[in-house]
Amino acid sequence: MKAINQLKTFQRILDEYPAETPLSKFLPGFYRQNKQMGSTDRRIASRLMYNYFRSGKALPGTPADERLFIAEFLCNSQVNSFLQHFKPEWAACIDFSIDDKLNLVKTAYPKFNLDDVFPWTNQLSAGIDKAEFLRSFFVQPDLFIRVYKGFETQVKVALAAAEIIFKDEGNGCFSLPNGTRLETIVPNPHWYEVQDFSSQQTAQFFKPQKWESWWDACAASGGKSLLLHDMEPTVKLVVSDIRESILANLDERFQQAGLLKYQKKLLDLTQNNDLILHDYAFDGIILDAPCSGSGTWGRTPEMISQFDAHKIVFFQRLQQSIVRNVVKYLKSGKPLIYITCSVFKAENEGVVDFMMKELGLKLDAQMVLKGYENKADTMFVARMISPRTA
Repeated sequence: MKAINQLKTFQRILDEYPAETPLSKFLPGFYRQNKQMGSTDRRIASRLMYNYFRSGKALPGTPADERLFIAEFLCNSQVNSFLQHFKPEWAACIDFSIDDKLNLVKTAYPKFNLDDVFPWTNQLSAGIDKAEFLRSFFVQPDLFIRVYKGFETQVKVALAAAEIIFKDEGNGCFSLPNGTRLETIVPNPHWYEVQDFSSQQTAQFFKPQKWESWWDACAASGGKSLLLHDMEPTVKLVVSDIRESILANLDERFQQAGLLKYQKKLLDLTQNNDLILHDYAFDGIILDAPCSGSGTWGRTPEMISQFDAHKIVFFQRLQQSIVRNVVKYLKSGKPLIYITCSVFKAENEGVVDFMMKELGLKLDAQMVLKGYENKADTMFVARMISPRTA
């Protein structure tokens, strides 16, 4: 009976869920309106919703409940009462390898094709392992934190005291089970920042020098700026974003991290900003560009169902427009760090080609950060050098 009620709740949430809305924003509101749901009910409902969307665009004509059973089987490694009730024959095979599970699903549903989960693999960036990338959608990514220097021991002690299984990834990066409530475990929020593993890895491309002027052009809540400041505290920093509310979040985050000296600007980088930036010339620019976000869909699998391929061209044109307006404030021979959380070649190598051919920048280094190998986001980063003037 409990499993049947859980299925009914899932179907109700799915019916009410509006497309183009992140699950992380919709579900809390739904739970507030349904206060009769206890914490266990909410946790199970969230799991079922997220797992359902992990099947992406596979078996589009199959009823939602059957797609949910498939997803629950593929996404879990431990048996649960929901799967035992509806698919006991699959529950008995819950600890099988993902390949064996996929074969069982294929036997029951001959039209199931792994390629349909994410049907744009022909547009992936070079070096991404298609099969491994597709399988990663059935794995919940980890939670990653970056621990500030000097506080590693304190954080480890707090995590161990709470019996949280964690892994020290090096350079202050710890991986933890997704959903870990750090605010109730680590007593001091000034000891760490929540930041994805791949996002932390982009810092190796910055290479700042003392007293340089840097611009974090699409700063959002300031994660890349904090990485830069941690590497070289003497950097003179300008941050900008098009969203005033998110810059307010940046102020709060910077204050908590002790980064107090910086300039902040509200800018639309698709427009000419010479009136505001005419006196500026930077030794380095970080451009964490707006993108499809396709490298993060392991965390937000509902986005797979909402995505259309024509959006790739839209984002590429947006990125090219922004790059063109940003690069003119870069000093001769200095780096622009181009970053996306996309897996699409058009948004990554395609924009790098544009920067070389149209804007004269030189490619110093580029890399796909294969987050699917580390239960993290997949990202792209390129270090471009502006042409030297005579």
